[in-house]
Amino acid sequence: MTESAAEIFLRQLGACGVDWFFANGGTDFPPIVEAFAKLEGSNHRLPVPMTVPHENAAVAMAHGAYMITGRPQAVMVHVNVGTANTINGILNAARDHTPVFVLAGRTPYAEKGRHGARTRHIHWAQEMFDQAGMVREAVKWDGELRQPDQAADLATRALHIAMTAPRGPVYATLPRDTLAAPAGAARVDAARAAVPAKPLPDPAAMAQAAQWIAQAERPLIITSAAGRTREGFEALSAFASRFGVPVISFTPRFVNIAADHPMHLGYEPGPLLAQADCVLVVDTDVPWIPHLQGPPEDARIIHLGEDPLFTRYPMRSFPTDLAITAEPATGLNGIAAALDALLPAESEAVQSRLQHYGAQSAAQRAAWAAQVAQPPEGPITPEWISHCIAEAVGPEAMLVNEYPLRQTHCPRVAHGTFYGQSTAGGLGWGFGAALGAKLAAPERLVVATLGDGAYVFNNPTACHWVSAAHNLPLLIVVFNNAMYGAVRNSTLAMYRDGASAQQGGTLLADLSPAPAFEKLAEASGGYGERVSVAAELPAALRRAVEVVLREKRQALVNVVCEY
Repeated sequence: MTESAAEIFLRQLGACGVDWFFANGGTDFPPIVEAFAKLEGSNHRLPVPMTVPHENAAVAMAHGAYMITGRPQAVMVHVNVGTANTINGILNAARDHTPVFVLAGRTPYAEKGRHGARTRHIHWAQEMFDQAGMVREAVKWDGELRQPDQAADLATRALHIAMTAPRGPVYATLPRDTLAAPAGAARVDAARAAVPAKPLPDPAAMAQAAQWIAQAERPLIITSAAGRTREGFEALSAFASRFGVPVISFTPRFVNIAADHPMHLGYEPGPLLAQADCVLVVDTDVPWIPHLQGPPEDARIIHLGEDPLFTRYPMRSFPTDLAITAEPATGLNGIAAALDALLPAESEAVQSRLQHYGAQSAAQRAAWAAQVAQPPEGPITPEWISHCIAEAVGPEAMLVNEYPLRQTHCPRVAHGTFYGQSTAGGLGWGFGAALGAKLAAPERLVVATLGDGAYVFNNPTACHWVSAAHNLPLLIVVFNNAMYGAVRNSTLAMYRDGASAQQGGTLLADLSPAPAFEKLAEASGGYGERVSVAAELPAALRRAVEVVLREKRQALVNVVCEY
């Protein structure tokens, strides 16, 4: 019997390495449901279907799973209305080079006379002239299953493009009547599902970069995403040690270099940037804020990354003397090989920098530690919360942060123990991404650190349900200042002496009265606790960790704080 297009499509997703099929269904899903049911128990590799009752959470889960596995995941939503709810997550994935395959049903073409034709009144109202137009600027490719015998080819084409450097999300529409039709001659082809090779850097460009770094007295590395891969983390760590180059992890989204590495000089580029004579920017879209800081005019600036100039950004005018297209690990190792002969490890320049910056790094860490030696006497601070989290969860826990965590006070040393939100800044990512990470690494303790505003954006009822329904116990820590801090702080920065400042900058930022967020975790069978006294926080976090690890239940600690 000829398989349906839906069956072939799901099998090809599995052949291409997709592990999970995150779905929030609608009337366009029957062929997918039937295909999964028919294929159950077969020896075909299939993605695991998972119900996620909000599209934003589903895309974030796919994002989080990719962070851990390095394999693209699939999300399917309901026609145009479901697509609309994915846009925030797609924007995050696009700016974070994350290959999520977003699928959406489409109103059946046939109004009658065909299996899967329109049967509900919404099948007319939900049709658009260009459904994919909603997401086209944020995805690398979009397509549609127009013929059932294209089912395997469509899946392979989309995933090849998603996994081509720089990686990113793709989108396809699947009309219900086309999905239900016989696939004809379509065949699953696992042999052609290989991941495209990554680009190799220009040897001449790496040699030029090496020469400039060798000539520099005050070289500096700035990165936000070198630690996207373990290879990048190791290459950067080795490069900094070998050549005595300090590293600033600016707006980091990964553990780019261990927090206790002697060449790790913190998270703000200003002081070192102001005196640098050669800056190597590694996979960083915004290496500094030009309105506030910058390098000397005569400093040489090198940008290294799979898309070193971030060509999908309409305006980005950072000085660029040299741009090298390469994955961070490959580029850094190539520059290091060229630099070895120019800058011996025993040279005075290298040894002097290692001693100078090593002492500065140690002093910086000691100063941060001193700030949280005792609990604050007044309101709980984010620095204290961050310190207590570090103490409670240990060095191997995986932290997924959406804005509030202070890495100065929650140092992460091991690769893969910290993941931060995309530079797109679309709120509602952290909880879902943490669920996806837990799904991909079930043996790990996963902690989501969220601001109260971000927590609400995460559709917490849906996320808590997913945690319970799919057995994904997390620790969620809410930094609850009853405020959109970014809104207030931006207002005060622009109008420090203005009329809004007289009101504390809280207009359109005030989120009081804050809900009892811990009750939402309890509603899905989890543990919840509210903390408003600094000295009580360490014990509360230990209790929550115990629930997650021993009882295998989710736990939420609602920390009332000010910042």
